[in-house]
Amino acid sequence: MSQVIGGRSLRRWIGSRVNSTVHGGDLRLQRYREPPGDPGLFGPDTVVWRVHCDIPGMFTGGLAALLLQSLHPLAIAGVDQHSDFRQNPIDRLNRTAGFVSVTSYGSTEAAEAALSRVRRVHEYVRGTAPDGRPYSAADPELLTWVHVAETSCFLAGYQVFGRGRLTAAEQDRYFAEVAVVAERLGATDVPASTAEVRRYFAAVRGELAATEAALAAVEFLRGFGPTPGQRAAVRVLMNGAVSLLPPWAAQTLRVRRPRPVQELVDRPAVHALGAVMRYGCEPSAIVGAARARVAAPRAEPGRAPAGNPVPMNGS
Repeated sequence: MSQVIGGRSLRRWIGSRVNSTVHGGDLRLQRYREPPGDPGLFGPDTVVWRVHCDIPGMFTGGLAALLLQSLHPLAIAGVDQHSDFRQNPIDRLNRTAGFVSVTSYGSTEAAEAALSRVRRVHEYVRGTAPDGRPYSAADPELLTWVHVAETSCFLAGYQVFGRGRLTAAEQDRYFAEVAVVAERLGATDVPASTAEVRRYFAAVRGELAATEAALAAVEFLRGFGPTPGQRAAVRVLMNGAVSLLPPWAAQTLRVRRPRPVQELVDRPAVHALGAVMRYGCEPSAIVGAARARVAAPRAEPGRAPAGNPVPMNGS
């Protein structure tokens, strides 16, 4: 019995530590539970639901996305000049993770509210990069870059560290599905297949560079973590993230590691850490709430859900 209790306590402790770091402790599950029958922007049969609930894939993919996104001089200028990620990195992580979670699994209303908030914030993120070029977070081309860098890394993380593998057709479906988020934020010409993503990177590569701000952000991420244990975990995940980057991106950012080291050390370490995180965090409370919402029968017009009688006489 003591072993069972100890195991349960360990599992709760791991889940609590991961959720407090990623989501700030409060999952705000109401955004995922209601209204009954609402599929949200995607739904349980989409590839987005499959990819975005995989913890090791999303952790490594998310870190890889930050590295890759930093290579666009205008994108990193906006982050460097307007973000407080160095002073409050956990808050930044919480906001980003919350946005991805609620747009993926939240109700339609919750997802639309999150999109609206980000659009409003983007209107104020503008300025001049060190090279003299003006930038705006609401720039459709810049939004497309951020989206493609992020989602391509999420997919790469799933393919390497996730459960199972997606077929070529499923990978195309993923890009086609998730494009809706970028488009609703204002992005244009969003790649909707793996072939289109490859062509996009080939076209934009000439605009990318490792600026001083990009290299500083990489250095910050590599040393992130308020405790020795967290710093060790981040280093494992960061090494796994580097292995997901295109070789040219890793070389430009000066983080490239030898292929044998990636295959024999970095990736096995992520798989081991990922097993621990899965043990503590699965089944996901967010995905569980979303599945229950989608499966619940829709309330008939004019009728309150069972257990919530309609007030009489306006009271």
